[in-house]
Amino acid sequence: MSASLATRRAVTTVLAAGALIGAAALPASAHDDRRDHRGAQSSVVISDVQYGTAGRDRSARALNREWVEVKNTGRKSVNLRGFTLTDRQGNRYRFADFRLDGRSSVKVHTGQGRDTRHDVYQDRHHQIWDERDTATLRDNRGNVIDTETWGRRGPR
Repeated sequence: MSASLATRRAVTTVLAAGALIGAAALPASAHDDRRDHRGAQSSVVISDVQYGTAGRDRSARALNREWVEVKNTGRKSVNLRGFTLTDRQGNRYRFADFRLDGRSSVKVHTGQGRDTRHDVYQDRHHQIWDERDTATLRDNRGNVIDTETWGRRGPR
């Protein structure tokens, strides 16, 4: 019986040492080389962007052709209340009480219109998304959920 106790102690010591070594090595292996900057636990992502043209057309139709699409890749619906979408210049859109169904998306248009389940509007009178810009989606606590950058090298 003492051999069994000694074996259990040896196994426990090896497992504890392995756990400590694994924990110490974790920060070095946790580096994220993905091109996007999605939050690890979020099913909500920026799925597509249509930025404005550099013309003088500031009509409602032209502003509504400019949008950022936010997609829920999960199966369960997510309430986007308090989530924000910002550009590099600090323009911000804050979602009101908006439930995004599972495996669906919503386009956040720059211009004016009537909000639906698939389209919401910022009610702005000028272009937001430039040909070189970054869209950042944050949750209701201010944590970055996803970013999308486009410009010199094209969309990422």
